[in-house]
Amino acid sequence: MKHNQNKRVFIGLYAATASMMLLTGFTSLAAEKDAEPAAVRQVNVQEETIEWEFSDIVAGVQGEAFQETREAAEAAQIAYQQKVEEERKAAEEAARLEAERVAAEAAAQAQAQAAEQDKRLRAALIFGEAGNQPYEGQVAVGAVVMNRVNSGVYPNSISEVIYQSGQFTPAMTGWLDSVLASGGYTDSAMQAAEDALAGSNPVGNCLYFSTGGYGMQIGDHYFH
Repeated sequence: MKHNQNKRVFIGLYAATASMMLLTGFTSLAAEKDAEPAAVRQVNVQEETIEWEFSDIVAGVQGEAFQETREAAEAAQIAYQQKVEEERKAAEEAARLEAERVAAEAAAQAQAQAAEQDKRLRAALIFGEAGNQPYEGQVAVGAVVMNRVNSGVYPNSISEVIYQSGQFTPAMTGWLDSVLASGGYTDSAMQAAEDALAGSNPVGNCLYFSTGGYGMQIGDHYFH
């Protein structure tokens, strides 16, 4: 009976001791477990912070480079467009100047041809009206033609004055055109035509001449 009681006491003490040891061990393990993750978490947080800062820097650099590249591309595009526009305007201006040059040359050539035609026409008329007259009389006929052109009463062109209906006999008979086509006028008549155009005028403001009548007489003609 006493033996059994002592056995129960020993078992109780052993259980209490084991419980204390287990409880102490679990507490230490828990403390260590609780302490270790805190350090690990701190390291992980630092690593995450470092990784985030590095990624943010890289992203910032990439963003700045992209912005600079885009701005450079936009500036290059604007510069190219300006260059194209300047070249277009330069080409248009060159084309305009060339067109004006060609037009001016054509106008000058046409004017020269018209002047030459008018000179030959005057020479043919002078030859037909006063080819047998002294040189002064030939210039006088040319001066009458020029007086009519400048009068405001007659047509304002040499050809219209000469071919005006009922005015000059060689034009009315067709002889003028024959002389003009064949170049049958004399050098004297051509020179008289040039002198009259240049302003030589021995008859003043006279608009008419005839082989009889009144006025200033030069050779066989009277100018009035």
